[in-house]
Amino acid sequence: ISLDELTPYIDWTFFFHAWQLRGRYPKILDDPEKGGEARKLFKDAQDMLQKIKDEKWLRARAVVGLFPANAVGDDIELYEDEERKQVLTTFHNLRKQGKQPKGKYNECLADFIAPVDSGKADWIGAFACTAGEGIDAKISEFEKDHDDYSSLMLKALADRLAEALAEWLHEQVRKKLWGHASKEVLTNEELIAEGYQGIRPAMGYPASPDHTEKDLLWELLDVEENTGIWLTESKAMVPTAAVSGLYFSHPESRYFAVGKINKDQLEDYAARKGMDRKVMERWLGQNLAYEPK
Repeated sequence: ISLDELTPYIDWTFFFHAWQLRGRYPKILDDPEKGGEARKLFKDAQDMLQKIKDEKWLRARAVVGLFPANAVGDDIELYEDEERKQVLTTFHNLRKQGKQPKGKYNECLADFIAPVDSGKADWIGAFACTAGEGIDAKISEFEKDHDDYSSLMLKALADRLAEALAEWLHEQVRKKLWGHASKEVLTNEELIAEGYQGIRPAMGYPASPDHTEKDLLWELLDVEENTGIWLTESKAMVPTAAVSGLYFSHPESRYFAVGKINKDQLEDYAARKGMDRKVMERWLGQNLAYEPK
């Protein structure tokens, strides 16, 4: 995927955040206090971005799959084909627990997929993408020269390009590959503000806090073979300039935080995944509303 294609999708506000400069782009460039530093950073970033493209420092790769799917309780079954007889894989989800404020619900990602007994044939998407292929060689060069600034700049730009790739890819899926929003017309600002239909939650984030679900995604899409992204023991992605997750198209789908869960849900979840309760408690430690014994 050409980096030129991705550049318009870069969210520069978060680029400045990576340098501890708080403020929105492009306003930050004219900020009376931070403007000077922001403009210098922005110029250096543009110069390096040009070099990244001209000298091919980085390569962007992605894999996407769209699958027939239905919800079974809080899990989502993906099927081999549209006959929906053979289960390809099952993604497991957690549900918000405890009393919610008025007008709020005990949400779960499975709520955004039609239940299997509804008779509705629903779909789900899955993806993984990186803009970090080739980064290690360049970082090593900078470190040899004790050039920490260029090293940090390259890492920050690779992260932004990976997020830009995720944004570009999701747009391709909505408008062409899946086509559930084929008539969508949004500015880059509207894209960055997520003004489109559907969500792309990542595993390990608040709506889907279990990092071990990435193993299912990697197997489903043969991610390492197709993109070069691999998972560490703690399920971190390498290269780190990478994004992965699922695509939901439901018009009311939105992000939320599962938050704290009780032991009953943890035990049920571990059983559905076929994993040991204690192992699951370690992975979901931050989400437990109780002290594991």
